[in-house]
Amino acid sequence: MSHTIHGVSVGIERHHQQMMVVMKASGTLTHEDYQSITPMLIGALRAIVQPKVKILVDITDFEGWELRAAWDDFRLGMKMGSNIDKIAIYGHKSWQDMAAQIGAWFIKGERRAFEKYEDAIEWLAASES
Repeated sequence: MSHTIHGVSVGIERHHQQMMVVMKASGTLTHEDYQSITPMLIGALRAIVQPKVKILVDITDFEGWELRAAWDDFRLGMKMGSNIDKIAIYGHKSWQDMAAQIGAWFIKGERRAFEKYEDAIEWLAASES
């Protein structure tokens, strides 16, 4: 018997004296996943005292969304977009750059895609110029 693993884990980590929300997406996300994710993510963002939040999204095991889940993701981005300073998308997918560009439609902060985890952390931790 096989089963598919899908969902998002959400945590808070300190890197280079910066607090960051770290999310790891796995499998194909569903509407039910977003029903669980949204309260956790909002709670994690409230826990960070900085006025603007830095987020690392790990998509190394991410396969995509069901249609309704993609809409949920868009709505979540609209709700939280103004509180975000930077989002680093880490993964080895050819479409990660496109995901960063689509995020520009509803997230006011900077977005950038990375193939190396360390590069994503360094960019997030860097002070604004």
